[in-house]
Amino acid sequence: GMHGVMEAQDNPQFKEILSQAGLVVPDGMPLVWVGRWRGFAMRRRVYGPELMDTFCKTTGSRYRHFFYGGAPNVPELLASTLRQRYRIQVAGTYSPPFRQLTADEEQEIAAMIQAASPDVLWVGLSTPKQEKWMWAFHDRVNVPVMVGVGAAFDFATGRVKQAPAWMRERGLEWLFRLLSEPKRLWRRYLVYGSKFVWNVNLEILKLKKFN
Repeated sequence: GMHGVMEAQDNPQFKEILSQAGLVVPDGMPLVWVGRWRGFAMRRRVYGPELMDTFCKTTGSRYRHFFYGGAPNVPELLASTLRQRYRIQVAGTYSPPFRQLTADEEQEIAAMIQAASPDVLWVGLSTPKQEKWMWAFHDRVNVPVMVGVGAAFDFATGRVKQAPAWMRERGLEWLFRLLSEPKRLWRRYLVYGSKFVWNVNLEILKLKKFN
């Protein structure tokens, strides 16, 4: 999304993490519009909550899932919801503390995930925290696929209300979320969003090029 793109412009380490990912997708219509302008055939956004739900619906009980992130009890509720809905196999769940993990905690978490042996590890943290976490743990757990889906845990469990579909598909989800959680999200959308629009216009006017 816009927030992640601007974080990468300001943070070389985070940009490197994104460049090393197996797949980076546009989780926001503004990224789709810019991609089309740059000549890429992008049909629509890849929305984290929709990606997770569709994958579970399509594959059913074929894979073992681990859910990492969210507030206490949220990953457990998510696992239960998706198990009942799509008969998925749940390898495990974990809600991390809202602070930096200690070295001992990191070791314990890595051992727990390794022992659970999931096929897919869903990470529901905010950007750039979730990307940094996946990068730090990708060589410490033997998991074929790790996917960062942001607020998908809260949306799927009904803990946080989603924007209507027409707003999501027209690039207005940011406005809905800002009005819903202004204290938490004002910086993401007003500061980083404004920077994103400014930089896109610099490229359109051919005054500056960004990588």
